[in-house]
Amino acid sequence: MKTLVESTQYTPTSKYIVKARFEVDGVVEKPDVIGAIFGQTEGLFGTELDLRELQKGGRVGRIEIELESKQDKTTGTITIPSSLDRASTALIAAAIESVDRIGPCNSKVTLESVEDMRDEKRKAIMNKAKEILRKWVVEVQPSTEEILKEVGQAIRSAEVINFGPENLPAGPEIETSGSIILVEGRADVINLLRCGIKNTIGIEGTKIPESVIRLCKNKEVTAFLDGDRAGDLILRELMQVADLDYVARAPQNKEVEELTPKEILKALRERLPAGEAARERPAMRVPVEVPSKVAETAAQLKGTLEAVLFDESGNELVHIPVSELAEKLPEMQGVHSLVFDGVVTQRILDMGEQKGLKFIIGDRVSEGTKRPLNIKLMTMGDLLGGR
Repeated sequence: MKTLVESTQYTPTSKYIVKARFEVDGVVEKPDVIGAIFGQTEGLFGTELDLRELQKGGRVGRIEIELESKQDKTTGTITIPSSLDRASTALIAAAIESVDRIGPCNSKVTLESVEDMRDEKRKAIMNKAKEILRKWVVEVQPSTEEILKEVGQAIRSAEVINFGPENLPAGPEIETSGSIILVEGRADVINLLRCGIKNTIGIEGTKIPESVIRLCKNKEVTAFLDGDRAGDLILRELMQVADLDYVARAPQNKEVEELTPKEILKALRERLPAGEAARERPAMRVPVEVPSKVAETAAQLKGTLEAVLFDESGNELVHIPVSELAEKLPEMQGVHSLVFDGVVTQRILDMGEQKGLKFIIGDRVSEGTKRPLNIKLMTMGDLLGGR
């Protein structure tokens, strides 16, 4: 019997733990408690649920008894592991509670709980999983700051510098390289640096800086410009004041700063000699598929400071002063084309995009505007074949 009084050892298949408390009117020892449990439950439910047989077969684990005796009373706990099903385990728990004498003394056994060991196992697994996840996220996975730092270190040798008295954005090899690439602004310089191209300089406007003009005198020069009206204007200015060798352009209505590395390298491979590019580009700007009524109205509006909006069929919807355009356009429905004798600003472009316009034609386009890809933007000069 004493072999049953050792510390509880749960079998790998144990599913439940029966826990009970007992009180004895007298002083007893652990073997007395074990003997009472086996003796008073024996035969209650046949051999199939006899504790001795169940323990021999490993269906019930070793019973653990903890007790303490004070002032002629003994109290303690009973712990029994079980790999039986729920119903059988419940019967064992109820049978334990029926024990009313331990040794020669009266006793009372009270069931405290029947715990599912799998719940505890699940909790332990979940806690471990949380710990693993925390270490994974906090200690293993790099933070955004670390990622940015790593990327920054990779291009540290290719940081943008300020060149000349105008503080123009440029790549670090702008002075040492025998060839240079002229782009429109700082964002273009940065995008080319990401591709490893370090001999770039930003013009920063349609007026060509003196530092750029001087650089162009003794180097092979490629102008790499946006595929829009602003790029056309800058190219025209460059052809007049600087010594260009080649011209590369972003695809129509796209900007150099938004090109992928593949698109950048393709555009530079397909660069044209400056003279040939100057001849070809005007043809690229000739508008196509403009409704005839829209084209006719453009010629009539020149110098009037008026605006006309058309539907998809080319029918005139409204004829208003340019000063009322920003107020009236958001209220219009079914607008397809806009022609007006004024400056195409970013505000007008944004409103046109929201209204789903397909054509916007103005007297000129404000510098620095971002061109929506789904709107054909042009000037009256483009439409009429000149200024």
